[in-house]
Amino acid sequence: MSEIEIEIEDEAWNCALSDPGGLVRRAAEAAAGGAVGGIVVLLTDDAALQDLNARFLDKDRPTNVLAFPDASPDRLGDVALAFGVCQREAAEQGKTLADHVTHLVVHGVLHLLGYDHLADDDATHMEALERRLLAAMSIQDPYADVRD
Repeated sequence: MSEIEIEIEDEAWNCALSDPGGLVRRAAEAAAGGAVGGIVVLLTDDAALQDLNARFLDKDRPTNVLAFPDASPDRLGDVALAFGVCQREAAEQGKTLADHVTHLVVHGVLHLLGYDHLADDDATHMEALERRLLAAMSIQDPYADVRD
């Protein structure tokens, strides 16, 4: 079983969601599916994600979620989410912030488990898994409007 630690750096998460820690924990546990290893989920702001994105991926802009797998046997890795980007995307896509964040945490944890979406076949497989996990949490298909 995964040990999941939630760090909330930006107080906006606590203002916008009634229980951001619980929400993130449920999503991470669902995605980890019994995998063994520690996961840290950082709920922070756009500036922090922009800094991480620039330092590790050479992309000097904020993004919604980043995942940093860890090769050590007792850790799966870290996932970080940017409040402002997540909030804007949820509004633009007509989703609740809670549903969007749940999807992004699932997506990030799947990256920690080795899933990716660079190739079309890998993306199809990863998205199908995300859909199943989210449906089990009563969250609509996050890719439905993207494909229509």
